[in-house]
Amino acid sequence: MARILVTEEIADGGLDRLRAVGHTVDVRTGLSASELLTEIVGAHALIIRSATNVDRAVLEAATDLLVVGRAGIGLDNVDVEAATERGVMVVNAPQSNIVSAAEHTMALLLAQARNVAQAHSALVAGRWERSKWEGVELADKTLGIVGLGRIGKLVADRARGFGMRLVAYDPFVSAEKARSGGVELMPLDQVVAEADFLTIHLPRTPETVGLIGRDLLLKAKPSLRVINVARGGIVDEEALAEAIRDGVIAGAALDVFVSEPTTESPLFQLDSVTVTPHLGASTREAQDKAGDTIADMVQLALAGDFVPFAVNLAAAEAHESLRPFLPLAERLGSLFGSLVGAGLGGAQGTRLPSSIEIVVEGDIGAHDNRIVGLSVLKGLFSGVSSDPVTYVNAPQRAKEAGLDVREVSSTTSADYVNLITIKGGGHEIAGTLAGRRGEQRIVLVDGHTFDVPPADDMVMITNDDRPGVIGTVGTMLGEAGVNIADMDVGRSETDGLAVMLIAPTSEVAPEVLDALRAAPGIVSVASLTS
Repeated sequence: MARILVTEEIADGGLDRLRAVGHTVDVRTGLSASELLTEIVGAHALIIRSATNVDRAVLEAATDLLVVGRAGIGLDNVDVEAATERGVMVVNAPQSNIVSAAEHTMALLLAQARNVAQAHSALVAGRWERSKWEGVELADKTLGIVGLGRIGKLVADRARGFGMRLVAYDPFVSAEKARSGGVELMPLDQVVAEADFLTIHLPRTPETVGLIGRDLLLKAKPSLRVINVARGGIVDEEALAEAIRDGVIAGAALDVFVSEPTTESPLFQLDSVTVTPHLGASTREAQDKAGDTIADMVQLALAGDFVPFAVNLAAAEAHESLRPFLPLAERLGSLFGSLVGAGLGGAQGTRLPSSIEIVVEGDIGAHDNRIVGLSVLKGLFSGVSSDPVTYVNAPQRAKEAGLDVREVSSTTSADYVNLITIKGGGHEIAGTLAGRRGEQRIVLVDGHTFDVPPADDMVMITNDDRPGVIGTVGTMLGEAGVNIADMDVGRSETDGLAVMLIAPTSEVAPEVLDALRAAPGIVSVASLTS
């Protein structure tokens, strides 16, 4: 089983889930950068939160690393590009803290509206300052939401309950979808100009760093109050402090800062500013959900399965109707590698073709099928590589091999409800899921139709289409102690040949395959491995 290095505090429930399946969970909190470079050696998975910096140097030292799990949403402390280059999957828990972050946003919104923190500090210091800390109502005020994603939508829902007018900026959300949630979309500068309260819900990227800066704040009303529970650096802290000092805006509440942890900021000396030390996800419920989610994602990654919350896959999250087909696609990819003779016992001993076509037909063709293509490549290159092949590095393996991959989808299929076909190098193989239990079936190989459940080791025999050949094959396999679990025969109307696709209960020895090739009526014998 795998060694999982954990460098920050994670809820015990999630770690116990990993231990329960046999993994070694190595908790090493408080590591320095140099200590991390030592401890990461030999680890197959790394679980972090926001304080561990997983840069290129760490990834290069982690020669066995398969997955980095971030127990939370933000990934600005992980070099995702470098991880992808090395085939390391990066996963997070994007839904674990959305309720907590939205509620903390509302807490800071209310604290700003009613000067809760300032009044508290004055009173416990012995000052009764009732008139000094007069607040404002939220009702009929305009809330500007920058980023109408999962958290932004939850904030909008809660603010609507206070009777606030909702406006938002998000270039990735349609005006119709926003209107359905009672939100009016508009350009960012207009949102800032009209808002009484402005809340930020964006990831930290090169494009969003410093987004809320001096020029934008100069367009605001004097009554504007800024709330940021997203990521530090999106709001220019120096510009924000200057705008508050100069009376350009009324105040701010921040939970995140450009550098963390920190006890120094130009904002800390301003009475109209409320701050908290990155508490957006700091609830018992969020921590439990993050720990459980990241444990599940890491376990899937270590098992080589599809990971719904992987951020560096060249595919969208698999639709639920697609997921049962991913193991089939991977198996077809592996069998196709054998079929074209890619060093896996194929009769011709040829190299991979220069291009392949992956065709998805039927009901599943209506969805984003990129993950099906990744599954095919994962199966194909797992059979020709001694290094682990994952959904992340499979496209890189194809690029290095000079393999051009074409993906085709269609919502119609002539003979099957759903069908996955791989073509290339003069060969093709197709499969589907059959019956109520969705059992895998190989239904086409090189123009011959079959109905055979795939096995780890299969034998394809091309023979003269005449009586007695099937009996010869059965006798020879029986004498070698090989039992046949499944078998089907496909015929050709043009060349007088038939093809047997056999799923034995065990691998057929090379000397038995050679004996079959020498038998009367046998044209060719290929071993297909998945």
